[in-house]
Amino acid sequence: MTTYLTSAAVGEREQLADVIYRIDPDETPIFSALKKETSNGIFTEWQVQELAAAATNNHASEGADASIAAATATTRLGNYHQISVKAVAVSKTLDAVEKAGRDREVAYQKVLKSLELRRDIEKSIGDTDVARSASEPRKSASLTCWITNGSVGATAGAFSSGDGTDTITGGDDRALSLALIEDGMQDARTDGGNPSMMVCSATNRANFSDLTASSNLVNNQVNMTQAKEVTYVGSTSVFLTDFGSIEVAPSRFMSNDRLFLLDPNFASVSTLNGRNFTENEIAPTGDAEKFQIVTEWALKVQAPKAHAMVMDLSGS
Repeated sequence: MTTYLTSAAVGEREQLADVIYRIDPDETPIFSALKKETSNGIFTEWQVQELAAAATNNHASEGADASIAAATATTRLGNYHQISVKAVAVSKTLDAVEKAGRDREVAYQKVLKSLELRRDIEKSIGDTDVARSASEPRKSASLTCWITNGSVGATAGAFSSGDGTDTITGGDDRALSLALIEDGMQDARTDGGNPSMMVCSATNRANFSDLTASSNLVNNQVNMTQAKEVTYVGSTSVFLTDFGSIEVAPSRFMSNDRLFLLDPNFASVSTLNGRNFTENEIAPTGDAEKFQIVTEWALKVQAPKAHAMVMDLSGS
């Protein structure tokens, strides 16, 4: 007797799963951690006030006249909003036919493009060295144009001015060390900051865990209510430094040459009023529906000295 196999049959329905799996990640640790604000102009400005240095000789004679010192002026900072866009054209036929994993293609594409915009902003903030610019297209200064605490590589390395107007100068590459992180934390803490978040690439995340493990700084206990396989923890998620504890957040959109120590209380992403991931319909020129997702945003680092960074890392 001959067995009739499915490979010889005609008419078997396709079994396409009604789910679409996204392999590209959409985590954006910096963008998600920063505060969100709105503004009403393409150039957003803010002021930073620094206190006078602490004095050791603040003692006065009884009945003495007051000695009035000059007031410490504020520092005025600002950044330009840049326009980030994702555009799509979907044929009306594609939107009408039955599809697996989604109902309307236009709605599905709007979600995708919004996620892609978040990723673009994340990379623009943390993985570029771009000074602010009023020339078209306008550009928002990235993180490295604001932070002057921490360290850069020796020889030619130099921080930017710290006001968003110029970029950092690269120096000699060096390996990541706990001392570099501690020094950055100390600098920021001395200047009034309290960094609670360390953002780095996956490579530097692994390097950091290796450093803490080899320095005997990791002390993990795994409590279980029932018998399970032995678990070995070789990762450090929270690092308790002499100047506060920091949570480690790996970023998929950051290069191996940098590491940020951020105080989320003193940084935000500002969007122009009415331009926060808005949908713009584009006039059709054929049998397709066209639209774009637009956001007009700027990075605001309200207190640049509250943060620190370690640049010119070798990734090893």
